[in-house]
Amino acid sequence: MAAAVTKRDIRCMWLDNILETIGNTPLVRVNRLTAHLPGTVLAKLEFFNPGGSVKDRIGLAMIEAAVEAGDLQPGGTIIEGTSGNTGVGLALAGIALGYKCVFTTTDKQSPEKIAILRALGAEVVVCPTDVTPEDPRSYYQVARRLARETPNSVYLNQYDNPANPAAHVASTGPELWEQTDGRITHLFVGAGTGGTISGCATYLKGRSADIKIIGVDPYGSAYFKYFHTGEFDEDEIFPYLTEGVGEDILAGNMDFDIIDDYVRVTDRESMLMTRRLAEEEGFFLGGSCGMAMAGAIQWMEAHVETLDATSVCVVVMPDGGYRSLGKVYNDAWMKEQGFLPDE
Repeated sequence: MAAAVTKRDIRCMWLDNILETIGNTPLVRVNRLTAHLPGTVLAKLEFFNPGGSVKDRIGLAMIEAAVEAGDLQPGGTIIEGTSGNTGVGLALAGIALGYKCVFTTTDKQSPEKIAILRALGAEVVVCPTDVTPEDPRSYYQVARRLARETPNSVYLNQYDNPANPAAHVASTGPELWEQTDGRITHLFVGAGTGGTISGCATYLKGRSADIKIIGVDPYGSAYFKYFHTGEFDEDEIFPYLTEGVGEDILAGNMDFDIIDDYVRVTDRESMLMTRRLAEEEGFFLGGSCGMAMAGAIQWMEAHVETLDATSVCVVVMPDGGYRSLGKVYNDAWMKEQGFLPDE
């Protein structure tokens, strides 16, 4: 006769909700693309999160912080400006915890991202990309206006919200340390809000000041020049195609003081590297992942004399490739942008 199954036994068999699957994403060795470099190169594959990106971590953390502060009441509405991934993380948490979501985004984001947000029950307002952050039509300002006009709502503002980097201090940073058994020597991260790079750097530098943190930026973003010169140069800012990284503002969560170096990558390099990651490593990823890997390889090749067999270099890969099917993995779109030959 089979033994009776106790309540404790049953709870070991499943999770209470989708939010409990966030985090503990795998580190996987990069083999072919970095075979010419000394040491070990690893990819932190964040698409294993339930919403498909690293932003699932901060979605839950920002909601919990807003509830604890009394800014978000039961049945309230979460309002946020997003390039797509943060919105998905917030929408999943909103479903599990009982909140409505309204998101603003830009017209450069892939249709797949907008479709996913709407599939998760969120209202999505699409705003023009090519306007200044102060323009009332920008997705920053539209989100702020909607928060003022919507009763029982909160604008989470991932760019300045301290719960954003705190989520990575609490989860991503410790995972990187433990998964490498404390042997990580370099971390490469593409930055937008600054939460991932600043949070991971805060934790890792606290474990070892020798770990190098290198940011990767797209051409058209303000971060690269600001890091190297301390100047916020509006002439450096122009539209680019790589989604979810770089900024035309200085996000409050970007802590440049704990970043060791910064490189930048063209859209073409980002898109082609994204395809190579799929074709040569089996990593089906979004365009910002190709940017991060291209920047990491660029930096390692330029500083190869500082690397050796003991080097453990980790590249954070923010999301998966399904949201990029209409762009990066679409030959017609790639040819329109001049990234593939017409033949």
